[in-house]
Amino acid sequence: MTILYVGLAVYILAVNFYAFRMLKTQKDGWEAGEPVNKGDGKLILAAMLGGALTVYATMFILRFRLSNLLLMIAMPLLAVLNIYCFVLGFRGIWMFF
Repeated sequence: MTILYVGLAVYILAVNFYAFRMLKTQKDGWEAGEPVNKGDGKLILAAMLGGALTVYATMFILRFRLSNLLLMIAMPLLAVLNIYCFVLGFRGIWMFF
């Protein structure tokens, strides 16, 4: 049963790290002159997979993409949904055994 907890924790950490790196890469590309909206689909997908809170916090830390209305509304909503699913995942793992 411990392996399931560890697996879920590693998944959460991996998705959040991927979401952080994706937003950081977008900011670095923007500073180099690339278009900003190039990876919005990937960013929203990473947020839906569990990285919404990281994307939202990183947007404020890096002060990047704060004017994008879609991201500023969708990320907090997805973050609440992600946290709810994580709590259900950690609380409900023991029910399988």
